[in-house]
Parts: sequence; C-alpha cells; structure tokens
Amino acid sequence: MVNQAVEAMRDGHVLVAGAGVAGAGVARMLGALDCTVTVADDDTVAGGGLAAETGARAVTVTEAVDLLHGGAGAPVDLVVTSPGWRPDGPVPTAAAAAGVPVVGDVEAAWSADRAGLFGAPRTWLAVTGTNGKTTTTAMLDAVLRADGRRSLAVGNIGTPPGEALLAEPRVDVLAAEVSSFQLHWSPRFAPDGGCVLNLADDHLDWHGSFDNYASDKMRALTGAVAVIAADDPRVVAGADGADVVRGERRAFTTGDPAADGVAALAARVVTGVRDGRIVELDGTTGELTDLADAGGISPPGPAGVADAAAAAALARSAGVSAGAVAAALADFRVQAHRGQVVAESDGVRWVDNSKATNPHAASAALRGLDNVVWVAGGQLKGAAVDELVAEVAPGLRAAVLLGVDRHILADALAAAAPDLPVTVVDDTDPAGAMADVVAAARAVASAGDSVVLAPAAASLDMFRGMSHRGDLFAELAGRPAGRPAGKDAER
Repeated sequence: MVNQAVEAMRDGHVLVAGAGVAGAGVARMLGALDCTVTVADDDTVAGGGLAAETGARAVTVTEAVDLLHGGAGAPVDLVVTSPGWRPDGPVPTAAAAAGVPVVGDVEAAWSADRAGLFGAPRTWLAVTGTNGKTTTTAMLDAVLRADGRRSLAVGNIGTPPGEALLAEPRVDVLAAEVSSFQLHWSPRFAPDGGCVLNLADDHLDWHGSFDNYASDKMRALTGAVAVIAADDPRVVAGADGADVVRGERRAFTTGDPAADGVAALAARVVTGVRDGRIVELDGTTGELTDLADAGGISPPGPAGVADAAAAAALARSAGVSAGAVAAALADFRVQAHRGQVVAESDGVRWVDNSKATNPHAASAALRGLDNVVWVAGGQLKGAAVDELVAEVAPGLRAAVLLGVDRHILADALAAAAPDLPVTVVDDTDPAGAMADVVAAARAVASAGDSVVLAPAAASLDMFRGMSHRGDLFAELAGRPAGRPAGKDAER
C-alpha cells in the first residue's frame, strides 16, 4: 500500500477526506507535488477555501462517494482520510468497495518523506498512549531542541505532519503525537522511535473493542526502536504480541531501572528513577547515566516523571546528549490544563488538570500524591469510577464535586471513604459553580495540601470545553479569598 500511496502522491489522483486541520495539512503537502487533488467535505466553506488555496477541487461527501463508484472525473488512486473518519464512514466504505487504498494523514506524510519526495528522509519519533501524549511530546521536542536538533512537534500537538515537510528552514526531526485514530489509518507506519505511554479503555465506540484499540496503539512500536512502558501491564502484554516489536527494545519506568520486573522485559536500555534522579541503565554494559532531577519535573508527581522518562528514552534513542535532557527538563513547564500549578497561597498548591477527562487520566494525575483536595465531576459518559475512587481515596483530605454526574462520584466516595469530607456543588452556572468549588476547597485545605482539579469526566455538561473549565478554576484559585468572581470569570 505504501508504494501505491507514494505513486498516487507523485502523479495520481488523491482524494482527501476532510477539510479540517489534518485534511488541510495533507492538501497543502500534496499541493507541492504533481498529483491531482480533490477535497471532500460537506462544509463547503472550509472545502472551497482549502481548494482555492491549494489548487484542489472541492466536492461534498456524496459527490466523493459517487466519484469512488466511478462517477464523472478521473479515477481515484488513493484516499487520505482525516483521523476522525470511522472505518464504516461513507468515504472509507466506498473506497474499500472500489479497491482504492485508504491511509491517514500521518502515514501519507511518513510515506512521502520516506520516499524522498521532500528531500532526505527525516527522523520520526512517535508518542501515543491513553494519557500524557501531549506533555511527553512537548518534553521530547524541548529535549531535541536543547540538543541543537531542528525539531518540530507535529500531529495532535501542533503542526500537521504534511505541513512539517514543507517547513522552512527544513525540519530534521518530527516529534509526533499520534492518536489511536491516526494509527488505525497508518498500518505501515514504522517510526524511527516509538513509545506507548499507557493503555486504558478509551474510544471503544470508535474502535469496537479494547483489543482493537490497543492493537492500533501498538503500531507506534513497530519501527527501529520501541520504548515500552514497563509499569503498564497492558502495554507490556501488547508489546509481546506477534509482529509488534521488530527493532531494538528500550523501556521506561518510574521505579529503579534495575528492578526485577523491568529486567524481565529484556530491554537493551532502561530509563528510570534512582535516588531522586532520572537515570539510564545500559543493560549490556551496566553503565548508569545520570539524566535529570526527578524532583523538579513539571507537572509534579509520578505522571510527570513517567512522561519525562519516556521523552528522555525516545530522545536518547536518537542520540541526544544527557546534558540536553537535563537542561530541557529543568526548564520545561507543562501546558495549561495538564497538571499546571496555577496558584500557591497560604501553603496550598492549586493544580489544574482539567485535561483529565476520564478515570484513567484522573488516576494518573492523583497517583502518588497525598493531602489532596480533589475537585472532580462532569460527564462520566458511563465510565465506572469505583476502582479509581478506591485507588485515590487514601491520599485524599477532602473532595469537592460538581457536574451532571457528581452524585455518582459522591456515592463511590461514600462507599470507599465514608469519613472523607465531601462537598457537592449543585449550581450549574459555570462561573457560579466553579466559584463555589474553589470556596469549598479553600475552606478545607491547609498548608501542605494540594487542591487538584482532575475531573475524571468530560466538561460539556456545563462548560464550553475542558479549557474553559480549567481557566475558570485557575482564575478563581488565584484570587484572594472572598473576592467575587463577577462577570470577568464568564468570559
């Protein structure tokens, strides 16, 4: 399929399904080649604008299906789909019926790059997982840049990979955050280095089952170097599957790199933590290389350290110096809503992890922390929370709950920790509810505590999105006690 894809991109007819961010990146990349491009999207404004910019033809989805069924126009040689298109969507289904190959934006860009359509091939380092992808990819990009590499964060985190191939000055290393959707549509993608951070139930409605979801994620490990999450049994099991890891095995852990469980992975190099330092152990020579201070990682806590260890392991697989790892991680600050410390007052630290929109992400945000006032709630979308609550309850000082499914969390906390102080906020106005949440958290928090927004739930029951939820939390946490939220908090 890769050869077919490359030949189509050279001088064939390529149908780009979707005119959003991913589709636009593909269309711009193809616009620099000699192929004929058609963009399919029912948003005629977006499709028409992209067509005018790139010299493509714009059609609706129905017209694209007709074209694939042999309608008027040149036969289609390749479909490049945006990652959100399900396999049973109208364009992929019509392409399958017509025998036209379908790839995603990541595989299209990777194939074009590997074929030399944009000069000498670049180094691709891929990061995926259920949680932590964006932070790890940003850390990886920072480490690469600290080493003097011409790096760019691409995929879900930043520039579409196709556009990165057009960048001036030239980019030599792509730090790619890749989703399970993108990996599904990239069956032959084999990055120079790849890492699966963790695995938990997610997007099962799209993939059909956890096994399908995990199998798609494992495609990140099929290249020259596979970095395995030693602390995640599901990742370890997936990496041991047939035809997954074909190259060098490396691993990362938040524990000692020489621990028995890690050693059993037979990884050539393991990045872990010893005596408060992130270190790298060469399993062949026994040499230990100091990389960075684990205590200064942003975001703080085990999840941040795991992300840093994974980023360091990937960067080191590409030959980055230990000094660059230390310098980059010392200066790195996590992006908003991913464990960012947004306020500190009276000895209380306020942490915005609004991006923790499912129980697995909330577990990662809270794991290993003590003296936590937990702010949680929103749309659980049917996700079970009993296991999460039982896991994190020992580290909680109190909980403040909001959102449509707040009472489900309250019941789980009552069962797991009946003596824990729990405040349930019933207000459904975004600013008013968050003001009540912050006031309740401030009333129970003492010096040495952390108030952590890790909702374990989606936000659209009350907020415009997880960013809106986190922004309100951060703004109100930074205000002196007793100051009203006012209308500013609603903007």
